[in-house]
Amino acid sequence: MATTVKVLSTGSEKGSCVYISTEEVSVLVDVGPAKSKIEKLMLAENYDPTKIDGIFISHEHGDHTDGIGFADKFKIKVHASEGTLKAIGRLEFGKVVRTNGFTGFRPFSDHFMNVKPFAISHDAMEPFGYAIHTMDKKVTVLMDTGCVTDDMLEAMADSDVYIFEANHDIGMLEANGKYHDGLKYRIRSDIGHLSNDQAAEALAKLIRGRGEQIFLTHMSSSNNTAQLSEKAVKLALFEKGLVKGKHYKLEVI
Repeated sequence: MATTVKVLSTGSEKGSCVYISTEEVSVLVDVGPAKSKIEKLMLAENYDPTKIDGIFISHEHGDHTDGIGFADKFKIKVHASEGTLKAIGRLEFGKVVRTNGFTGFRPFSDHFMNVKPFAISHDAMEPFGYAIHTMDKKVTVLMDTGCVTDDMLEAMADSDVYIFEANHDIGMLEANGKYHDGLKYRIRSDIGHLSNDQAAEALAKLIRGRGEQIFLTHMSSSNNTAQLSEKAVKLALFEKGLVKGKHYKLEVI
C-alpha cells in the first residue's frame, strides 16, 4: 500500500495538521486545530484517530499546538525538540527528537516509517521541519520558517512530496495597511515566514522533474492568494524547463 499524505488543515486561522500514513503506521505533523476538529477532519477522510502512532510538533505556536488534547484523548506520544516540549509543558511526557537521529516505527520487518527532524528558522524555541521516510516515499514538511538554508535544502533533497510554506506575497504585505511596520518586519525576517518568491526559489533547487508532489501551505488570508503563490512557483520551475502536470504536481492548500 502506498504512502498516504493529506494536509488536513493549514494556516494561522485554521491551524496546521498533516496526516502521513503507510499500511501499518500513521502519524500527524502538528495539531493546530482544536482536538475535536482534528478528529472530525480525520473521520471525514476515513482515517482512524485511534490508529495514530505518533504526533510530531514543528514548534510551540498555537496554530500548530492548540489541539494537543487530541494526543491525550487517544494516548499518543508527542515528539518534538526539547525546546518545543519545554515551551508546551510536555518535556516530562513527550519524546525529545534530535536532528542527528531518526525516530523509527517498524511494526513489521518489511514495513517502516522513519522520521528525521531538521532545524528551521522561526521565532520559536527550537523549531523543526520533518523528513519522513517510508518504503516508497520521502515526504518533507516545512511549516513556518523565515528562510531556507543550505542545511535545510540538504535535509529535504530527493523528496517525493514537499509540504511547503508559501505565506505571503511581498507586494500585498507591503501594501497592507492593517499590519504595522513591526509586524511586517517580523514576517519578512529570517525568523518569520516564507514569501512566495522564497518558496519558489527553494523549490526550484529541490524539484528534479520526476513527478514530485508539491503542496503549498500556511498561506496568509490577508497577504496572499492561491493564484499568486502558484504563479511564483510555476514560473521558477518553468525557468528550469519544468512544467506542471508533466514534470511535477502542484496543489495550493
